[in-house]
Amino acid sequence: MSLGTLFIISAPSGAGKTSLIKAVLKKKALSEIFLSISYTTRLIRPGEFNGKDYYFVSKEKFVEMKNKGKFLEYEKVFNNYYGTPSNISKILFNGIDVLLDINWRGAKKIYTLFTKIKSIVILPPSKKELYKRLILRNTDTHHAIKNRMKHSIDAMMHYKSYDFLIINDNFNTAVKSLYSIIFTESLYLRRQKKKFVHLLNIFNL
Repeated sequence: MSLGTLFIISAPSGAGKTSLIKAVLKKKALSEIFLSISYTTRLIRPGEFNGKDYYFVSKEKFVEMKNKGKFLEYEKVFNNYYGTPSNISKILFNGIDVLLDINWRGAKKIYTLFTKIKSIVILPPSKKELYKRLILRNTDTHHAIKNRMKHSIDAMMHYKSYDFLIINDNFNTAVKSLYSIIFTESLYLRRQKKKFVHLLNIFNL
């Protein structure tokens, strides 16, 4: 059985990554891809849902899961823990593609675990626009926004370690770009041979 492809998507806070992922996953052609949902100890924000955006758990529960080997990787960001569930290994081994929303540090760790990876980084059109988007989110204090900007600038410096780069200047254009990268994977010969095996058998004279 062919292994599934792991799509790693990274972006600084405010670049629009979550909105882009949600828009792309609504497309019927990508209905078979699995979205990995991370665990976090941060508080749930307005409009978020447990089990859909993240699995929101206490620090005690997170540590318990970590000690039981439930995460492929984890790290502490802004005094909160984030962890990638280990179940994606089984999903990939079953030939199913997985979409993983993770920062550059986590991506670096994941690179050592899998070989069939397509990595995508999403960046804002400018630092000024990024700052504006963080303010408009209305979820952080001024001090927290300044701290996020500092970390975001650092994150953006690692864009060269990714396979694909998308600048989220126009949302619809960015959605098309992200969709194209993911959908193209399904058109590779190894995938099409499996999907259309009965049709292609007639050519095996």
